[in-house]
Amino acid sequence: MGNRLSKIYTRTGDDGSTGLGDGSRVGKDSLRVNAYGTVDELNSTIGMVLAADGVDATISDVLGQVQHALFDLGGELCIPGMALIEDADIERLEQVLDGFNDPLPPLKDFILPGGGMAAACCHLARTVCRRAEREVITLARVETVRPQVQRYLNRLSDLLFVISRVLARTSGHGEVLWQHERRRKPQSAG
Repeated sequence: MGNRLSKIYTRTGDDGSTGLGDGSRVGKDSLRVNAYGTVDELNSTIGMVLAADGVDATISDVLGQVQHALFDLGGELCIPGMALIEDADIERLEQVLDGFNDPLPPLKDFILPGGGMAAACCHLARTVCRRAEREVITLARVETVRPQVQRYLNRLSDLLFVISRVLARTSGHGEVLWQHERRRKPQSAG
């Protein structure tokens, strides 16, 4: 692994550049740094879910494993050419997702973010995950990114959606459904 930091500030980034894991330097606003920075943000939002009340041990264990995988995924993005996320990681997400989703009732309406603090934090994590996926896609248009990275983020956003549904239901708050019929029908001009 990389060097251990004994001093937190290095001043090497004062010029707007940062070091990648392979030792090369790029702008802090580069597509690659944007992608792994958003993965780091995603990991932090999952930490918010884990810090909220009402998260049971099963969900906590799953999200803890996801945090470790996201650290690997960020490392893969930070070190060009590195391969840390594998097909087995994606398959594991799919199995967990199916396990959480199977007992839930089918969706008939859109769900709004909410349903208690833990569920709301999980919805936030889901939206950050979608942004991370978009940024990885943007990066992959100009640099090499293994397809497993994008697929992992895609499945993870689905898993976070399902977990937010579970958390809303187990919290007693329930899911917040979009009330599409609340608006009056537009009247025709004429």
